[in-house]
Formats: sequence, structure tokens, C-alpha cells
Amino acid sequence: MNQYRVGIIGATGMVGQRFITLLKDHPWFKVTCLAASARSAGKTYKEAMGDRWAFDWPIPDYAADMVIVDASDIDAVGEKVDFCFCAVDMKKDEIRALEENYAKHEIPIISNNSACRGVEDVPMVVPEINADHLAVIETQRKRLGSKYGFIAVKPNCSIQSYVPALTPLLEFEPTQVSVCTYQAISGASKTFKTWPEMVDNVIPYIGGEDEKSELEPLKLWGHLEDKGNGPVIVNAAEPVIGAQCLRVACSDGHMAAVSVNFRKKVTKEQILEKWANFETEAQRLELPSAPKPFLQYFEDPSRPQTRLDRDFQNGFGVSIGRLREDKIFDWKFVCLSHNTIRGAAGGGMLTAELLCRKGYIVAKK
Repeated sequence: MNQYRVGIIGATGMVGQRFITLLKDHPWFKVTCLAASARSAGKTYKEAMGDRWAFDWPIPDYAADMVIVDASDIDAVGEKVDFCFCAVDMKKDEIRALEENYAKHEIPIISNNSACRGVEDVPMVVPEINADHLAVIETQRKRLGSKYGFIAVKPNCSIQSYVPALTPLLEFEPTQVSVCTYQAISGASKTFKTWPEMVDNVIPYIGGEDEKSELEPLKLWGHLEDKGNGPVIVNAAEPVIGAQCLRVACSDGHMAAVSVNFRKKVTKEQILEKWANFETEAQRLELPSAPKPFLQYFEDPSRPQTRLDRDFQNGFGVSIGRLREDKIFDWKFVCLSHNTIRGAAGGGMLTAELLCRKGYIVAKK
């Protein structure tokens, strides 16, 4: 594979920091630009971070002395990169305008943000689930008037704990899903040091999270349809999902308790077989970050546990446990994923690997 020059827009935030860590020794990607707000521009990364570095390990050497570029200076960023990851903290309309501006300047964007997730010609991708949705990029390029530039997004971190477990079961036609997620504080870009109120606490509300958890899976499970200007994504009609999302006192790792009804009768043995043998496009393409296996199931009813199992497959895998019959629904189980790796920066990185392997991103030099 070619070596690709990579920019990180929003490099000083929690997800930006995770990108910097994950990309340190990546075999395909070399970080050549760190971009952030005007107040950080012109400073070295370590100067701009001060005491805000969120992890126990130091800032990687390659990034510490890199001078930050103003994210609004698209030409300056564009000279240094083949594509960018975007994880900025701005209003949604501002994020969409920024990302579309980058795409129009022929800079592909892989976004951690939610601003473009609902757009029908923007692929929202989990590489193991819906790699075929990348086909809408050509439709998007027509709309934006770009030749190379586009936006691809990753879905909300909360759904990446339970959607991977439901996907192998789609042939049994799930009709109703009830899910409650227990989400770590890093999902709010916080640590216990910066958010001491979360110690010994649970908050039963995360703004907008219930709605994202109910709607975004339907886009992942949607189909492609040509409405005249090229293919777009049409959301799946089922299952109907009801979600409640809670913030809990964990540093990393989102857990989900799932109950599901199926139109077709399915046994426990069939469900376990589907999970055990779920092979993915990311594995077949041998993407560097693709977990193999993607899913693991625990017979021990006390697992998965956040602290013990969030780092399965370097944080890219999903853990499942406690599959049992339900008195209201057909089946219930629990799932766990690492929210800032699989659910955020790592998911974006894996999507970028897929885009490069499929030829949507090209190395300019």
C-alpha cells in the first residue's frame, strides 16, 4: 500500500488525542498536519495541550513538537495532507459547513461528528457491517462538485456496542429492540479529574443520545437506491428501536443491555453460531486494524466487564454475554465496546483503511 499523509482536525480534543495515539505506528498512515481552533494555531501541540492531555502515557514524540494549523485555513491544511480525520467541537451547522468546504477543496474527510450522519449521500460506515454504502460517495461528489473530496462518517459510539451483535441476526428479522446503554465519561470528552461529579454517580440523560441510538442503526442497515442522480442510502424500516442512554462512572467502555423480538423463530444455538462465525469485509480485505474475530461471546454470566474486556482486539472488537430468553421479548443479552477506539477514533481509522483499500482515497504524492 501507498503511504498516506493524514491530518487531524480537532487534534486537541479527546477524540483527536486518541487519533494521535492510534496513528503513532500505523503502517499506511503518517500524520503530517494537526489542526485546531485559531487559539491553538501557531503553538506546538504540547504547548497547546498544556495539562489537558487525557491519557496516562505521554504525548507521542512525533506529535509533541508539531505546530498546529488553524483548521479554518483549508489551503494550508490541504498542502500537507491526502485526507483528514475530523473531530471538532462546534455547532452542527458549522461542522457541516466546514466538512463540506474541505470536501469541495478536494480533501476527503472521515468525520467523528454527527452533523452529516443524516445526509442520504454521506456514507455512515462500520466497515464490518455496510462497506457497500461507500458507493454513494460518487453521488455526493456530484452534489458538492468535487472530483476527489467527500465526507464519510462513523456512527454514534453508543450503537457500536450492540449493532454489531444484532447484524449477524438480521436474517431472523428483528422487529423490536429495547436497549439501555451505560456509557463511559470519555464519551463526553471527560476524565474523573476534569469531571469529579461523576465519581460514584450515574446520570440518566445524555443529550440527543437516545434519538441517535434509535435512528442511526436503521441507516447502517439501510439499502442503496438510485433516485435519479446516483445511489443514496434509504434507511431500513425495521426493527423499531427504543433506547435509554445513561452516563456511568467508568473511564472508557460503553455497555448495552439489549432485548429483541424476531419475526422468525431462532434458537440460542443458532444465535451463538451466527456470532461465532461472523466474517466481515474488513477481515477479508485484511485491513490493518480489522479485529479477527470481531465478536466474542462469554459463557461466564459475569462477563463482559468494562474494565476487563473493553480492550478486546486492541479495542476494536465487541464482547457479548448473558444470552437468555426474555419474558417480554424473545431474547436478551449484553454487549460491550470501547467507545473512543471502536466507537470513535479507531472506527474512523478503520473506515479510512477501507476507503484507501477501495480506492476512494488516493495518495497525492
